Amino acid sequence: MNLVDYKKDFPLLKNRNIAYLDSGATTQKPERVIEAINEYYRNHNANPHSAAYTLGNESTNLYSEGRAKVANFINARYSEEILFSKNATESLNLFAQSYGMDNLLEGDEVVLSIMEHHSNLVPWQKVCKAKGSTLKYMYMNENYEISDEEIESKITEKTKIVGITHASNVLGTINDVKRIIKYAHKKGAIVIVDASQSIPHMKIDVQDLDADFVAFSGHKIMAPFGIGVLYGKKELLNKMNPFIVGGDTIEYVYEQSTTFATTPNKFEGGTQNVAAVVGLSAAIDYINEVGYEKIHEIEHEVVSYAKEELSKLDFITMYLTQNSNNHASVISFNINGVHPHDVASILDTEGVCIRSGNHCAQPLLRFMGLDSTCRASFYLYNTKEDVDKLVEGLKKAYGVFKKYIDNN
Repeated sequence: MNLVDYKKDFPLLKNRNIAYLDSGATTQKPERVIEAINEYYRNHNANPHSAAYTLGNESTNLYSEGRAKVANFINARYSEEILFSKNATESLNLFAQSYGMDNLLEGDEVVLSIMEHHSNLVPWQKVCKAKGSTLKYMYMNENYEISDEEIESKITEKTKIVGITHASNVLGTINDVKRIIKYAHKKGAIVIVDASQSIPHMKIDVQDLDADFVAFSGHKIMAPFGIGVLYGKKELLNKMNPFIVGGDTIEYVYEQSTTFATTPNKFEGGTQNVAAVVGLSAAIDYINEVGYEKIHEIEHEVVSYAKEELSKLDFITMYLTQNSNNHASVISFNINGVHPHDVASILDTEGVCIRSGNHCAQPLLRFMGLDSTCRASFYLYNTKEDVDKLVEGLKKAYGVFKKYIDNN
């Protein structure tokens, strides 16, 4: 298949001879995103929402246009359903504090998957402890998937909130969030979806999913650091109290009391990162221009090749579902007997960038009987040549440690 090489659109990838295989952590930024941010600071920089002059209005309009663009991108019904934050972690904490603290009661249950990133797990430990609620987990089967039986046995009439990652940042497993949402709603629970690892690779339609809340980070979809999104159904957001107060969250302040602004302003305390919203808008434009179909085509070709080539290395163990239709662009693996940090360090000398560690998913790794893994994560700018560099680097790493492995 003749695939377009999108590296040319990314200054860092043009300027450095590396195989960047850590897009699950953060993506590289195309030229248009970098230029959009520069253009904002050169020509439009002012504090939004608080200035009665042209420059301030320009900044406010760019911020509002960014909100509308995100709403359209995920097919939200109203632009007010889009809240801006620093990242998915802040979005998930906002929901846990603003909704969880006010709505959970003693004896209620929160259900998560064992695949959750710490950012969609630790907040619930804190909230459940404070409210006397119970935290339960849906565990995966031997194929690294959550079965229908597990969903139905864990989500019950006692369940008030379900937190589910759309795609695992460790395993690449794509969870059937639409099915989970439908079943949770049947039991009277609401659902928050962590889409951080899915939205770079596939279209998210919040109305089709009937999702109550969805969180993701801009930097995972080629936008800059410092901008995240929390989508929430308008009727639920209107009933929630703000997590951070001050700035635009305020309607009126008296000496002993305060009333708050309407959604979304009441959730966005302080001066907002307008430049990052502008960058997010440019990143969305880039994704729309390339198209998710093309992104999927590239990733399928490259990731399939990576699986095939890695499977030829008898010193490698991979951790991924065998259902290729249910797997995102992440491959976790280990060289048997070698610590992932050592593998990543040797790969770095070959110009190959991968992740090593527990990937902020310690309960999942512990459930798998592992301390850490190597992780290669792919995006539209990766090529088969990147995979070849990875494979050659792994052969080198194995060669360095082979004598020690054999002696054990």
